[in-house]
Amino acid sequence: MHLPMSKRKRRLVAGILFVGYFLVLFYLLFFSEKMGRTPGMHAYRYNLTPFQEIKRFLMYQDTLGTGAVLLNIVGNVAAFVPFGAFIPVFSRRCRYFFVTMLYSFELSLFVELLQLIFKVGTFDVDDLMLNTLGGVIGFLISFLVSHFLEKAERKKCGGGDAEKKK
Repeated sequence: MHLPMSKRKRRLVAGILFVGYFLVLFYLLFFSEKMGRTPGMHAYRYNLTPFQEIKRFLMYQDTLGTGAVLLNIVGNVAAFVPFGAFIPVFSRRCRYFFVTMLYSFELSLFVELLQLIFKVGTFDVDDLMLNTLGGVIGFLISFLVSHFLEKAERKKCGGGDAEKKK
């Protein structure tokens, strides 16, 4: 017999996963030596020109390697997909597209500013755009999954479209 997980338990599991996600993200963005995160070793570095770093990575893909390009472009998007997917679970306000997009942008801006202040990365407007895109994609995935689950639950409870047509 399979009992569905209660809403409270789902939120608890989502909360644990969300905290784990933030710990991994925090480590990768501020402490991972593999990601070039060595505090104070660099001068302040920043890019305020939209698409400059994205173009540079694409132009020099042969020199930099496909891995570096994917890490920069796809990695910045992927890093914020969980944020956009989890946040609507915890806040009714974040069940709206533009609110989640704004929060994704704000978190990304906070991260970029911390990287600049502590000299553990580059403040990059392209990262802001890519991270925000990741949050939006996460929100859309969460919305679609939620919609699918609600529809499946309605059918299971006898309120599906097939019942209405009879």
